[in-house]
Amino acid sequence: MGTRPGEDQPRGRITMRDVATRAGVGLATVSRVINDKPGVAAELVERVNEAARALGYRHDVTASSLRRADRRTATIALVLEDVANPFSSALHRAVEDAAHAEDILVLTGSSDEHPERERELIDTFTLRRVDGLIVIPAGGTDGQLATVRRQGTPIVCVDRLVELDRVDTVTVDNREGTRAAVRRLLDLGHRRIAFLGDMRSIWTARERYQGYAEAHAGAGRPVDERLVRRDIRSAEAAERATGEILTADDPPTAVFAAQNLLTIGGLRALQHLGLHDRVALIGFDDFPLADMLRPGVSVVSQDPAEIGLMAARLLLGRINGGDHRPARHAVVPTGYIARGSGEIPPAR
Repeated sequence: MGTRPGEDQPRGRITMRDVATRAGVGLATVSRVINDKPGVAAELVERVNEAARALGYRHDVTASSLRRADRRTATIALVLEDVANPFSSALHRAVEDAAHAEDILVLTGSSDEHPERERELIDTFTLRRVDGLIVIPAGGTDGQLATVRRQGTPIVCVDRLVELDRVDTVTVDNREGTRAAVRRLLDLGHRRIAFLGDMRSIWTARERYQGYAEAHAGAGRPVDERLVRRDIRSAEAAERATGEILTADDPPTAVFAAQNLLTIGGLRALQHLGLHDRVALIGFDDFPLADMLRPGVSVVSQDPAEIGLMAARLLLGRINGGDHRPARHAVVPTGYIARGSGEIPPAR
């Protein structure tokens, strides 16, 4: 007979055997109910579920997944640059929504652009037997990603291009987005346009600088290296770099910031110097409240939600039986949002 209300409860970790005892059924019946298998009468399903709730039983998903024929754990992992960055947050939510529709849990970590940290996260997630990985690669980890891929874990890289066997990639057209924005500034009459860039080890940072240089070349104007600052890692560093450029001899009349945190740093410097309505500013990638400023900040816009959704679809496609196909590189177009700061003409 099962345990009645008021009788002693099992102590320690509650097992399926404890649930079977309380419900007055066999262990096999509990296993079928817990693992959502057919063939159990509705009355028995209710008794088992009631017993599990009363005892506080928690199903060990990892243990049951190891007994599944397909060895899947119903989890995927997402390795971001920084989960606090608005771009990463929006991408994360899109992946989470797509995974939730498939009853898949998303595990997430931030690499902070450190290859060693990225390697640690990938090792941790693969040891937990995740069914797939979505990674914003920090650079220098292609060998590890290739090894994990060969061992059977599907991988999709986002934001940065990689060329590995059966590793899909989702990026935007960074070079053309930047080239078009800088061309807008040149067409307005700006001839001294500063550039704030992320780490040169990052593929997107190199692509965006290349777009900046190509826009100048297309206008028949050389790049003035005194206006270029690269390998900037934070908004604070971008603020210092922008202040140095703006207070030097022959300062720029416009600034292009190639990442949203660098845009914020550049904007702070312009505001501190009282130049935010006299020096043009365009940033790559949008950020919260950019439209609430005066002037609003003009940006080359990405769609992180679309990037995340596309990455999730590619990964789930591989997990659900499409892992034989060659690698795909999906490119999401950028847009331009004119809010005022990028439309400021050079002072006469």
